[in-house]
Amino acid sequence: HWTLLSVSLLNCLLSTACSVGLALAIALTIRSQGTHLVMGCNSSALPADTRAAIVTNDCPFNTTRIYDTALALWFPSMVLAAAEAVLSGRCCLVALIFRGIGPCARSYGKEQV
Repeated sequence: HWTLLSVSLLNCLLSTACSVGLALAIALTIRSQGTHLVMGCNSSALPADTRAAIVTNDCPFNTTRIYDTALALWFPSMVLAAAEAVLSGRCCLVALIFRGIGPCARSYGKEQV
């Protein structure tokens, strides 16, 4: 029971942090209209021939779809991380009930679980 409690609590905290981080990344990306996604493209650390190969911008990759792709991947990831946090929280609650800790540990909830 203690292993279930500790692992589910740790997973709940990590999933919550992940979903908050993704929400922040989405908000910053939408606010800047994707300019922060390609901010490092004008870097002098890029090889000179790579930057010269792309005449329209100084990026070694095609930037036309990076904004849409990032948001299309981040929204489902945020939803799944939030769902994982909720399910981990429920597992943590079940572990607390099994240990006899919490408000519903000695009531009908324990028999129901």
